[in-house]
Amino acid sequence: MTGFFSGIATAMITPFNKNGVNLDEFGKMIEYQIDGDTDALVVLGTTGEPATMTEDEKTEVIKYSVKKAAGRIKIIVGTGSNDTAKAVAASVRAEQLGADGVLAVTPYYNKCTQKGIYEYYKAICDAVKIPVIAYNVPSRTAVNILPETAEKLAGLDNMAGIKEASGNMAQVCETMRRIRGKMDLYSGEDFLNLPMLAIGGAGLISVTSNVAPKLMKKLYKLVSQNKLDEANSVQDFLLPLEDACFLEVNPIPVKAAYNMIGFDAGVPRPPLTELEDANKAKLLQAIKNSGLIK
Repeated sequence: MTGFFSGIATAMITPFNKNGVNLDEFGKMIEYQIDGDTDALVVLGTTGEPATMTEDEKTEVIKYSVKKAAGRIKIIVGTGSNDTAKAVAASVRAEQLGADGVLAVTPYYNKCTQKGIYEYYKAICDAVKIPVIAYNVPSRTAVNILPETAEKLAGLDNMAGIKEASGNMAQVCETMRRIRGKMDLYSGEDFLNLPMLAIGGAGLISVTSNVAPKLMKKLYKLVSQNKLDEANSVQDFLLPLEDACFLEVNPIPVKAAYNMIGFDAGVPRPPLTELEDANKAKLLQAIKNSGLIK
């Protein structure tokens, strides 16, 4: 299927405090994204640190997000696992709690075959009626959705697209060729947002848009309007901020960035650590240069 959403989706952080999830602050972040003209929010994705959250906390975040969004913006819930049964159960729960769609990362660590990847997504799609987006990020999972497998996945009725973060543009182009008109391609690599949009991507699922949603939306609009010279200028302007948001493993820098622009994002949960001081200085300068703070 195509057309689930186009534009930008923010891969949201989860703000924590000593009591658990800081829902009040999360609500402010959701409003910030809506004000920034974001089209969808991904909660409990990699950036949201679900691996360190309890099941009760995850349920709390889904319920709160759906209620706070109140239909103003799509809520997509991260439900992937290295256990197909758990991924299916998480997807069913997300649908029951009102999610508009799910984003399921490939099964990690187990290193299944391409057949295993297909069967994993088929099981999820068979279990829910809402749209499903596959997430390909081999640097984290050690599993890569090959273009021919993506083409096969596009035949599943509610498979809405693939979030591509392989970093391999040759592969991405071949995937796009095979799925064009059958399901959508979303950029999952901020550094490659412009080229992925230029080859026909429906949108982007971004980490940097946590702090710069308006700039990301501007990039998307310029590409969709075929104003590539202006889009290149925006991309050039964004790149130093994107670099800074990945100085350390995601979401360490972007949580620090949220704190720097006036939110209370808290700190990452162990085993992730706070951004190192030398990198804080670099991040702060990038944020200032991007005009997010003075």
